[in-house]
Amino acid sequence: MFGDLHIHMILDGVYYRAAIDAQKEHPLDGLVRARLSDYQARGVCLLRDGGDAWGVSLRARELAGEYGIDYRSPAFPIYRRGHYGAFIGRGFDTEDEYRALLDEAGEKRADFIKLMISGLIDFDHFGVLTEPGPEPQDIRQMIELAHAAGFAVMAHANGDRAVMAALQAGVDSIEHGAYLSESVLLRMAQQRTLWVPTLSTIGNLIGSGRYPDAVLKRLLAQQQEAVRFVAAHGGRIGLGSDAGAWHVMHGQAISDELGYLTAALGPRAEPLLLEAEAYASVTFCRK
Repeated sequence: MFGDLHIHMILDGVYYRAAIDAQKEHPLDGLVRARLSDYQARGVCLLRDGGDAWGVSLRARELAGEYGIDYRSPAFPIYRRGHYGAFIGRGFDTEDEYRALLDEAGEKRADFIKLMISGLIDFDHFGVLTEPGPEPQDIRQMIELAHAAGFAVMAHANGDRAVMAALQAGVDSIEHGAYLSESVLLRMAQQRTLWVPTLSTIGNLIGSGRYPDAVLKRLLAQQQEAVRFVAAHGGRIGLGSDAGAWHVMHGQAISDELGYLTAALGPRAEPLLLEAEAYASVTFCRK
């Protein structure tokens, strides 16, 4: 069974605010154990969490060994204040504040750094993001400082501007990666940067009635074509569902994501995804 390279233990796939409120004071061990037990029953041995500001992913990492699961956590996502990420991460305004967050992540034995460097997909309107993210020079500096501190970097990033800046700085993985041009996709492939496209966050919304299906179907088709393009040019594609996001349920989402990726890649999917998982298991671990 594949692992899931992008989950959020704190979220439940139903309503993010209620899920966060339930564990803000302290992680709910019973809930975390139930999810870990379900992953174990599915044969999952590797989980990479996107982190949270309340320590739930860190508690899950503490417990995961009892279930035979190698659990990786960045402790908390980091975002530049005024940009996307406040609902789940820790923010900064100055370089000194950012360096302090890197130090704190180190103290918490973070396995890598998670950066929020763009907005979300606007599922109501094709081709639109909620915001472009910080300035490219700021993105590059964030990644370079995290690397200098000894961390690999996982970046929530959509759109050419944010992703190109991240690639220029040598980012270790791109999460989501919607609305990328062929030139940016080609660079990602040539650098062999791990791309975790989280197709379940699009495909699982089709038929939900919350967003226009025409937009969702068009976006899913575009992303699957991008996956084919990157794979054809030697890139790394990883299976990560963003479990906990709306309509993306823990455990089941691995099968959902595998279905979307297999539809894009055909018989190439399994060896490509296994190679990417092996790469991730080595890269996203504090040395």
